[in-house]
Amino acid sequence: MTKEQIEKVFEGIKQLKVLVVGDVMLDNYWWGHIDRMSPEAPVPVVALDRKDSRLGGAANVALNCVRLGAKVTLASVIGSDVEGENLLTFARHEGIDTSLVLKSVTRPTTTKSRIMNVDAQMLRIDAETTQDLSAIDEHPFIDRVLRHIQIDKPDVVILEDYNKGVLKENVIQRIIAHCKELGCITAVDPKLKNFLAYKGVTIFKPNLKEVREGLQLPVENVSLAELKEVHGKLKSELQHDISFITLSDKGVYYNNGEAKLIGPHKRNISDVSGAGDTVIAVASLVYAATKDASLMAELSNIAGGLVCEQVGVVPVDVKQLMEESGVLLG
Repeated sequence: MTKEQIEKVFEGIKQLKVLVVGDVMLDNYWWGHIDRMSPEAPVPVVALDRKDSRLGGAANVALNCVRLGAKVTLASVIGSDVEGENLLTFARHEGIDTSLVLKSVTRPTTTKSRIMNVDAQMLRIDAETTQDLSAIDEHPFIDRVLRHIQIDKPDVVILEDYNKGVLKENVIQRIIAHCKELGCITAVDPKLKNFLAYKGVTIFKPNLKEVREGLQLPVENVSLAELKEVHGKLKSELQHDISFITLSDKGVYYNNGEAKLIGPHKRNISDVSGAGDTVIAVASLVYAATKDASLMAELSNIAGGLVCEQVGVVPVDVKQLMEESGVLLG
């Protein structure tokens, strides 16, 4: 691709309206150093140097979409707690519309706190629930999301599932059905619990581990023939348009009738946290802007590799992505 062609893709992305629905998280990083062992137990003492909080889960997908230049609305359910307020503050500061983020009195805000020694993770503490939304939270949430889709008519709706209970089966099916009626593109980053609930979605983007667990297939060789078989099984269950499977260090695979296995690009991997969020964001927006599945796979493959070179959950740098795409796809 030429520089001008790449720029045209990203100019198209700037015209998009995006709705991200799913499990949001607050990612905390407590950075410190270790210079002694505790006298109380055989564990290291981490002397805290600084704290950092970032948007995670569906909120990180929304952040990636904003950094790509799209207009983004985030829909989720958080707790009525300090962590939820912090998450909303960070999201609004980034220009994300949080009007569809509801507060619950029965659920906490999912929070993951990581204790870091230099660039190495020592410990992670999760505060969360994995229970499905209760009826008291589910009904107003669905009503507000469907009303938004009806009125705002987003170009693409991204469903980001982390098995934390926001995307329960009824929520999934009603959103996809409404989008199909209105002609909105839908994309999903699934997890095991609702793996085969996303019937009729446009883009189905599991990773290899999720495919193995969701279909109960070994998928040992990751060959084009084996992945075509996977697509066939997914298609028979979901009747979706595009299978897009991330394969870790083996690259990505897509099948929209045309099947292609795209290899990885050499990277200095520091941390894979959040890479899936970046991939689904870039894939969804590139496809919405171009309707080109091959370009969708190529650009999101590059983007996922770029964020893996940084420590912690970070969004894609659009300037770096454009430059890297020019080099690798030119």
